[in-house]
Amino acid sequence: MRLLIIAVGNARGSHEGALGEDFTGRARAMGKQLGFSAVSVEEVAVSKLREARARIAEEGERLARRIPEGAHVILLDARGKGMTSEAFAEMLAAMRDAGARDLVFVIGGPDGLDLGPSIKAGRSLAFGPQTWPHMLVRAMLSEQIYRAFTILAGHPYHRA
Repeated sequence: MRLLIIAVGNARGSHEGALGEDFTGRARAMGKQLGFSAVSVEEVAVSKLREARARIAEEGERLARRIPEGAHVILLDARGKGMTSEAFAEMLAAMRDAGARDLVFVIGGPDGLDLGPSIKAGRSLAFGPQTWPHMLVRAMLSEQIYRAFTILAGHPYHRA
């Protein structure tokens, strides 16, 4: 199964981007042994439109165009449901074992996220009830993917 993070904004050169790339690289290396053929990140540009709703809509269209046909979609959203790291790992393994080809995590920009009616998300995921900066969410998601892989592999990184 391929894992793809599609996110608004350019993280290159930022501390959050470096942290996210570190964990994405670790996940990429470990995931191949666990049946996850790819772990990648794609970025779409932040909209420069004046009104927030128009920015959200434009960014949503850009994000939606990057989602592979038939992919299972999970939105990162403060209003989503939280999961333990163990439950997250179990979800990834269950989807892999069920034969899912692509799992896409979508992270909106500073104004929010709306993919429009053409994309149906399988779930919304939150990292707690707080609102997090979208660049930090990307790093946190990369770490949780790596952590999930270590849980599935029985690696000592996860000590809970």
